[in-house]
Amino acid sequence: MEKRAYEDENKKEELRRKKVVQEVVSDFERRREARRSIENGWVLNMNFVSGNQYCDVSPFGEIVEEEKRFYWQTRRVFNHIAPLIDARVAKLLKRKPNLKVRAFSDEDGDVKTAKLASGILRYVNDCIDLEGIYAKGTVWSEVCGTAFYKTLWNDKGGRQVGIDEQGLPVYEGEVEITVAPPFEIFPDRLDVEGLEEVGSLIHAQAVGVGYVLEKFGVSVQAEDLSSSSVCAYSEPTSGKNFVMGGISKTNALNCVLLLERYTRPNADFPLGRLEIVAGGELLYEGDLPYLCDKREERGFPFVKQDCMRLPGAFFASSIVDRLIPVQRAYNAVRNRKHEFLSRIAAGVFAVEDGSVDIDALEEEGLAPGKIVVYRQGAKAPEALDCGSFPAEFAKEEEWLEKEFSLVSGVSDLSQNSTPVRVTSATGLQLLLSQDDSRLSATMESLKLVIKEIAARTLRLYRQFAGNARLMSLSGENGKVCVHYFNASEVPETDVSFEFEELETSDSKREVLLKLLQAGLLMDDDGKVSKENKERILEAFGFGGYENAKDISSLHCAKATEENIAIKQTDVEVDEYDDHAVHITEHTRFLLSEGVKNTQQWGEVKKRFVEHIRKHKELL
Repeated sequence: MEKRAYEDENKKEELRRKKVVQEVVSDFERRREARRSIENGWVLNMNFVSGNQYCDVSPFGEIVEEEKRFYWQTRRVFNHIAPLIDARVAKLLKRKPNLKVRAFSDEDGDVKTAKLASGILRYVNDCIDLEGIYAKGTVWSEVCGTAFYKTLWNDKGGRQVGIDEQGLPVYEGEVEITVAPPFEIFPDRLDVEGLEEVGSLIHAQAVGVGYVLEKFGVSVQAEDLSSSSVCAYSEPTSGKNFVMGGISKTNALNCVLLLERYTRPNADFPLGRLEIVAGGELLYEGDLPYLCDKREERGFPFVKQDCMRLPGAFFASSIVDRLIPVQRAYNAVRNRKHEFLSRIAAGVFAVEDGSVDIDALEEEGLAPGKIVVYRQGAKAPEALDCGSFPAEFAKEEEWLEKEFSLVSGVSDLSQNSTPVRVTSATGLQLLLSQDDSRLSATMESLKLVIKEIAARTLRLYRQFAGNARLMSLSGENGKVCVHYFNASEVPETDVSFEFEELETSDSKREVLLKLLQAGLLMDDDGKVSKENKERILEAFGFGGYENAKDISSLHCAKATEENIAIKQTDVEVDEYDDHAVHITEHTRFLLSEGVKNTQQWGEVKKRFVEHIRKHKELL
């Protein structure tokens, strides 16, 4: 009886798991069909960026090649979209700001926590190459309109810290951030603008069967993804190498479609729900694993980046959508221009019927020095007058080139080293300011992405860092130190960020020279202090030169270490100390609120006062 009951339970569980798999797959198919027209627009954009610009979306929702009206028509591509996208991406990444964590007050605890968080962000930035990840995501955003960043915790990342019972290595773990193209993201609603308004989301991606076996321990059969891909498409029969979204026949071998359905916390699932399906098997089901939302709540591990938002639409618009009509007109003008020039150069001849060998004339043309033999008594062949080159071609071509700049928001100064129509310094500055204004909306989206990824990085460290974490962190002055911390020391979700706009060395040099000329960097004696010297030389990239000449920064670091030690016991004053620097640092630390709130404030104050008095005596 017990064995039969056990078998019945297994059958019920197996039926339940199959039902979940079918429900997830059918849900994915519904969402894919709902946004098929949007995917076709992305595929069309990718074709135009890559240079396949004689294609369009048919009434049946297929990407088809446009046929020639006449066999002799020229169909060359003069791609202006690709360099404009390159210019926009370069400007966005060049203006990408640095992110720092701002301390809430001047208390020692807040300052220490802010430095730790800033150090973690710099460490992650160098460890996983965030610069390259942002560049990849920005390219997807510019071409398709929307890109997604997936923030996870990789248990096999970081340094090896030991070996488990089975003899396998154990790692400390590390943040993992990947770019998810819009082809892989399927929300339950397309009429909302933000991820926070989406109730559930499916991440569909093609992975190898070996990945599923290694990650989940389940062996699945490979699927034919050429006909059932992440992005539904119909391949043109012309044989032209079109760009397709999702999976093509060339990379669909030995792969399987991995579906991850994320559901926000609701009445049925207070902790949310994550279901992973591949090859007809339910690989995982459980609560949402990451406390990545605000107030450390469970949510989707995705961050959305938009190019140009559309009201009431989840997927944003791309600059390529606006450039495609201009590119079509530009190709047409240039091709008709070349056809006209070819007609003038080769000539169009009128011959009397039967007077010459038409086949030989069509095949060989009129080569220089060629003897044309025509029938006696017939009219000699003559070239028709094609007229002069119309001026409208040049005007239309020039206007379309201007329209590329107007639509894309990238001026001649950004595309060419020497602008064509602007030569004055004032005009060049106006072009630069106009470019910045046109890119401001896209730049704000990138800023929000950087800020959100930084916040999620700190939340992941707070959730998974553990009790003892060793990390090499670099300070603001470039000094590298090894720091031990635990997850509780990482700041919570209510941290404040500040952006440092990246400026060129020329602009920094100009501002600093103006400040020096105005005397704003001088002290009361009319001299530049040592601290200002360090900051100025560091801004100019000569921080190491100043450290070799002056050791005041080392005295500041030594005084900071003494501040921590004096809170516990007396510290002797060394004769080689820079007493003026030490007095300033100790007094600043003594006046901070964090020291005043200590339980043994009276004793700590006496030790600081005595230590400062000894510095003054030696001074």
